[in-house]
Amino acid sequence: MTKRDAYIAKMKLQLDELNAKMSAVEAKAKEAREDARDKYKEEMGKLRHQSELAVAKLDEMTAAGEETWEAMVTEMEKVRDAWTHSFHYFKSQI
Repeated sequence: MTKRDAYIAKMKLQLDELNAKMSAVEAKAKEAREDARDKYKEEMGKLRHQSELAVAKLDEMTAAGEETWEAMVTEMEKVRDAWTHSFHYFKSQI
């Protein structure tokens, strides 16, 4: 396994784990009071959008050649970190 393949596999695992955690929190948010549920639904929509951006960035990185993928690492990590931070903040508000 190349360094690129190992990085992509590690990043995919992290994104999959965060998506699973989001699904669990989303289920919990559905049990909230009706007035809070609308706010949670809106925030979950924002988190899902960040998830889509992270997956798209990972797909872009996967499609990149051996010569160019390393230049994408910083941007990939920024997208992942922003999503992770937003998720943890949202989770702390529930």
